[in-house]
Amino acid sequence: MMTGEELKPRKAPGHGQETLEVPVVTWYKDPSLRSLYLRLPILMLCATTNGYDGSLLNGLQTMETWQNYFGNPTGSTIGLFTAIVNIGGFCALFFSPYVADFCGRRLATAIGCVILLVGVIIQAVPTVDRGMFIGGRFLVGFGSNISIGAAPLLIMELAYPQHRGRLTTLYNTLWYVGSIIAAWTVYGTIKYTGNTSWRLPVALQALMPFIQLLGVFTLPESPRWLCSKDRGSEALETLAKYHGNGDPNSMFVQAEFAEIQQTINMEKEMGSHGWLVFFKTRGNRKRLLLIVLTSFFSQCSGNGLVSYYLHDILSSVGITDPTDQSLFNGGLQIWSFLVAVIFSVFLVDRLGRKPLFMIAGVGMLVIFSIWTGCSAVYAQTGNNGAGKAVLAMIFLFYGVAGFAWPGLTVSYSSEILPYNIRAKGLALCLGITALSGVLNQYVNPIGLANIAWKFYFVYIVILVIEVICIWFIFVETKGPTLEELAYLFDGEEAHVGGKEFANEKVLEVNHMESVS
Repeated sequence: MMTGEELKPRKAPGHGQETLEVPVVTWYKDPSLRSLYLRLPILMLCATTNGYDGSLLNGLQTMETWQNYFGNPTGSTIGLFTAIVNIGGFCALFFSPYVADFCGRRLATAIGCVILLVGVIIQAVPTVDRGMFIGGRFLVGFGSNISIGAAPLLIMELAYPQHRGRLTTLYNTLWYVGSIIAAWTVYGTIKYTGNTSWRLPVALQALMPFIQLLGVFTLPESPRWLCSKDRGSEALETLAKYHGNGDPNSMFVQAEFAEIQQTINMEKEMGSHGWLVFFKTRGNRKRLLLIVLTSFFSQCSGNGLVSYYLHDILSSVGITDPTDQSLFNGGLQIWSFLVAVIFSVFLVDRLGRKPLFMIAGVGMLVIFSIWTGCSAVYAQTGNNGAGKAVLAMIFLFYGVAGFAWPGLTVSYSSEILPYNIRAKGLALCLGITALSGVLNQYVNPIGLANIAWKFYFVYIVILVIEVICIWFIFVETKGPTLEELAYLFDGEEAHVGGKEFANEKVLEVNHMESVS
């Protein structure tokens, strides 16, 4: 495929350092990439599992059998049922980066799947009570974030540079596939008699992690992780197989390997890999700020109202029938998935990350403001037209949100980080996302119960702040390889290896001694 190609240098955005031009490849015409990419959905099931749970409790709350079994939970109790998954996800923050960096991306994904499966089994057993159900949901959140702390990293670190943006953005849009399955499973079982109606959707959550366990070890390990463990020969073999169509002498493969190997060695020489490294340089502080903002906005832009309290939102505008609510939820998830895939995945490398964030931010602000106004009219007059307008605004809101959230949440937070802190940075992203979710899940029902539609003004203020932050703080990352993105944050002090290959058309493969 890429044997004997001529590599031309290009300038790193904003700094002028010469970096390698990545040869353009059509993935489905390349046997090795085709084989790799057809297996990557195994890793993307982490997002699907997460999305399933995000929609599951919404559906369970519409079921009288589930309500009766658990004593019609309300207020803080239903808040705990909802929030405990995110509490478990936050607790995983203290373990997931070490598991991903020590065990490797594949094994870490598998470990998370096992924990998640245990959590599902506890919730589905015939003798389950409130405490067991809450404990099982804690394990679901914990295990899920152990897997999510590794799987998207493996996708990003295996992807051919040209396809990184689309693949990593596609990863988290598959959250909606899980939410679609959950919504329509609940819709299909809502008329069942007995506890089977809710046990079946709960038990089905085990399907995705089970498939992952069967398939994750058919994928190669991350070349970057292999280099970090001084297993350079295996890393070069992986890169040659999937980025060079089996040719280890491919000029591009040799240059890519040199850039990865030397960059990781330079990062090792820096010494500090602890959590405080996020505060030690201006570039890392900027990265940390972007992770915090991205994670917070992904949960607290008004979307949390629908994600976990759709039942209350629909009831507030007169949609009270459980079947109608389930049907609306199922349709909303399909719409959200289609918009996210069509716009965020296919436009991420055409428009770039920052424009997509801006489209989402401005669009959500405008539509949420209209949503608030229509809710006010319905609450004060009972006007059916205003109630139907709220339903339309929910669909439009998720439409514009699909340009960036959730597709870019994980991918953007991961790609801005150098290898030595990538797993920790992703763990921070997931931890802050979980905490933001907990905040949503405890504050939203209180706000909705006490001031109803007036509570929406809180999110209008947040959306205004969000748009300002995206415009002035967010950094465009379209184009460079993972290693070269360091130039955007660290400038001349960026630790990026392989510079000699940007100026040489004939490669001097003098690093092979260290590999052997």
